[in-house]
Amino acid sequence: MVCTMTFAFKRFVERLADQRAPGPPATFSFFHVFFVLEILAEKPMGRNLLAEKINVGEGAIRTIISRLKGAGLIVTSKTGCSLTPKGVALWKEFEEVFPKRFEIRKNELATSPFNYGFLVKDVGHKIKSGIEQRDEAVFAGARKAIAIVNEKGCLTIKTVSTDVKRDFPKAIAEILKQVTPMNNDVILIAGADDLFKAKHGAFAASWMMLDPGKKVNLSQTI
Repeated sequence: MVCTMTFAFKRFVERLADQRAPGPPATFSFFHVFFVLEILAEKPMGRNLLAEKINVGEGAIRTIISRLKGAGLIVTSKTGCSLTPKGVALWKEFEEVFPKRFEIRKNELATSPFNYGFLVKDVGHKIKSGIEQRDEAVFAGARKAIAIVNEKGCLTIKTVSTDVKRDFPKAIAEILKQVTPMNNDVILIAGADDLFKAKHGAFAASWMMLDPGKKVNLSQTI
């Protein structure tokens, strides 16, 4: 089952993005906080390049960096921003639940110009029709989204296919080159007109499944 520590991670990141600060309101959500942590988990990076990567302005990236520093998750130096041991530990916790995040080429299942997927561990039982996840992805800027569930070895898409390997063999073969879902795992794929929106949508739909019954509002600003 998804560990309660990961729920704590979710609440922690949301609180970072929800803090009130003096001056004009910023225009970023906790998705941007997540994105910065993901980037810095790979390598240190300067503020200007971080802002470009996550598609925010100078004021927003300053605020994000300030909050992450205040939480003890990053340090800054002449070479840029990097994760602290606390930041690395927090990111490893996140990756226990979202161990794989990947781009997907256009195919029968991922039909948008740009497509991005999240592997979400042990949440298949939370997928009812898949409409809630799709709506969350669209609200975050995606065109569409699908949730592929591993149900005891059979890959399904609610209301679409009870056997994805049978009905979409070429498309699922491409996807399974990227990821290997175990029982009750979900492959959440969002598509959009650009990669950033696709990733934002995939994140939104995946993030909402960490907390049972809690709808995520990615338009939240501070």
